[in-house]
Amino acid sequence: MHVPLYQAKADFFRMLGHPVRIRVLELLQHGPVPVRDLLADIAIEPSSLSQQLAVLRRSGIVVSIREGSTVRYALAGGDVADLLRAARRILTELLAGQNQLLTQLQQADTEELTPPLLAEPGSHVPPSQVLPTP
Repeated sequence: MHVPLYQAKADFFRMLGHPVRIRVLELLQHGPVPVRDLLADIAIEPSSLSQQLAVLRRSGIVVSIREGSTVRYALAGGDVADLLRAARRILTELLAGQNQLLTQLQQADTEELTPPLLAEPGSHVPPSQVLPTP
């Protein structure tokens, strides 16, 4: 059965859509990491980490490497690290835009809270901030 590319992409992003999986991928960006180190860095139950690693392994994004009694995990390719860097750039831009909007809203709130000025003859106060003189 043929799966449309957009469906395959959606399935891929859905597979990435778990915080523990993202954290594992971030930790693996710099090379293979033993499971014990992943457990120490992520601080979750071993069974939960095992489940998330199994999802990543089945998807082909990570590979496991057995060295004696130690199992290490590594990214299957460099493209995943590129994807994580791209996500970081996108989030940075989105948050910068939100910060800009927050600043504008705060400035608007400050302007709304500033009491209008009493107009003095010959003054050049914007009409929206002038109270009529008694």
